Amino acid sequence: MSAAEVITLGCRLNAAESDRIRAMLGERSDTVVVNSCAVTEEAVRQTRRAIRRLRRRRPDARLLVTGCAADIEREQFSAMPEVDALVPNTDKLAPQSWNAGHNAAALPPVKVHQGTSTEATARTRAFIAVQNGCDHSCTFCVIPQGRGESRSLTVPQVLSEIEMHLDQGTREVVLTGVDVTSWGHDLPGSPQLGALVGEVLRAFPQLHRIRMSSIDGAEIDGELEELFAGEARVMPHLHLSLQHGHDLILKRMKRRHSRRDAIDLVTRLKARRPEIAIGADLIAGFPTEDEAMHQANLSVIRDCAVVHGHVFPFSPRPGTPAALMPQVDTATIKARAADLRAAVTKARADWLGSLVSSTFEVLGENDGTGHAPNFAPVRLPQGVRGGALVPMRIDRVEDGLLIGESL
Repeated sequence: MSAAEVITLGCRLNAAESDRIRAMLGERSDTVVVNSCAVTEEAVRQTRRAIRRLRRRRPDARLLVTGCAADIEREQFSAMPEVDALVPNTDKLAPQSWNAGHNAAALPPVKVHQGTSTEATARTRAFIAVQNGCDHSCTFCVIPQGRGESRSLTVPQVLSEIEMHLDQGTREVVLTGVDVTSWGHDLPGSPQLGALVGEVLRAFPQLHRIRMSSIDGAEIDGELEELFAGEARVMPHLHLSLQHGHDLILKRMKRRHSRRDAIDLVTRLKARRPEIAIGADLIAGFPTEDEAMHQANLSVIRDCAVVHGHVFPFSPRPGTPAALMPQVDTATIKARAADLRAAVTKARADWLGSLVSSTFEVLGENDGTGHAPNFAPVRLPQGVRGGALVPMRIDRVEDGLLIGESL
């Protein structure tokens, strides 16, 4: 029998949870799961399109939907004729949630598998969900409605999961969560994320790389900043949940940092580790945004040296305060998003060009590409397999990929 099919939309946390779902479902070849996203209206549309495509391709499969959209847009997805059942987002890692509604005589029960799926094992990096949920109330964000309050894995739980992946050959782990820098606030003694990263590094000297998913700069603790600045195994790649470059918009978003806070953080880190590459999430066309605010958003790409940019056109989400604010018209939002993407594309191209003649240890993926420590994409030399760590000297850039020879 072949394995269950799990389709992932959205964040790295969803990717990590999809691996767990795939492992729990095992060889339920009749089952298709869509692990949905609701961060924007476009993400919800993509989820609907994925469901319809899957039903056309798998007309006889049992099609189940979970994830944030399955909770936040429950009525919408329940009404889709293609969907057989919804699994609540908060219950999707519980085996009994996937047993419900199945004919026990026809299908094996879902069990808790200690390993991961074949697809997960084949990956060169593992996403470790150390935290879930969010206690903040950003005015644009609907995710707390689908994820609930912040809750953290304990250090032993995190170490156990990492050990499992390392035993399967993983070279890099990515610590992820909805609000990963809030890790530990609900645990005894309220440890901070830097302490967890330090524990991981001490426990696994054989771990080649540890990388962080998107983090809130306002929550970076002193130990974590020190590790970013000076620990070689912590990758020089910091993706900030920045959202905007104008202080009034940040205030209306109910973010907890200012423009200056973000610039100062990047300046401090780059002064100590110049090779660190900065990523950022940026929203275009937030309610009340005028042209001057948009220009501030554009300029923060330069001032924070953003080379890994994710640009989101604002879309009002149900039940959020931002949906009730004066809206920017759709055409303007699209134009401003295009401006932001063009600025990020230019900054990224210049950055990639500056890396020519550099030498990196590249972690190979299974598709013939790989990533340098700063997450620059690299085309692997002929014959190099996924999972290999390859020292390479870069001699050119083609189609957004660094090209070079192994040393």
